[in-house]
Amino acid sequence: MQIRIFFIIWLLFLWTFVKAPFTFLILNTFLGYIPIEISFHIRNDFPKHGIFFWVLIILWLLFYPNAPYLLTDLFHLSLLNPYTYDGLLRSTLHIWIYFTIELISVLFCVFLGFWSLNHVAGTITERYFKHARWLEVVLVLILTFLSSVGIYAGRFLRIHTIYLFISPDLIIHRLMGMWTEPMLEFVGLMMIIQLLAYWLSHLVYNQQLGRTYHDDSK
Repeated sequence: MQIRIFFIIWLLFLWTFVKAPFTFLILNTFLGYIPIEISFHIRNDFPKHGIFFWVLIILWLLFYPNAPYLLTDLFHLSLLNPYTYDGLLRSTLHIWIYFTIELISVLFCVFLGFWSLNHVAGTITERYFKHARWLEVVLVLILTFLSSVGIYAGRFLRIHTIYLFISPDLIIHRLMGMWTEPMLEFVGLMMIIQLLAYWLSHLVYNQQLGRTYHDDSK
């Protein structure tokens, strides 16, 4: 509930105060939150062979790249011209306000997005593979690869997730023609970034679980 309340307040703040050329943060933050909200509803208590579970998984997968996509929005900070002629950072308040605003959106969506990745991968393996650890790792690798492809499509082909529902034929044609060496290099780098961040967040999550178990066992 706290996460939803913060998201609503933050989105209203962005809508009210953020001006061009940073208005892209409104849409990108909204899209980045959608997979997080979907993951809240993915649970193991759905019927074993029910279709609703996989509908949520597919929807989550379609929207998930929007969460780590915000990492690439950090390049837009260059629009603020943050450096002086001698290469030093400017101390202008306007620059650092927008730096703070963008970083909050990025941290909010990216870290909760990695939580949703961990939750979805864990739920699937627990539901169908008795929580086999190696299968969960494989699933995370596959999902990270797919999300990196989605980030490339969004950043360089300007394809939003919603376009898959509006004009799927055009989007599929573009996706089929994008497999080039620079594209694969970008995907590989994004996978490294995401997997490192996922690993760190996973360590923190397990550490917190261990601390909770230790406190409960006293």
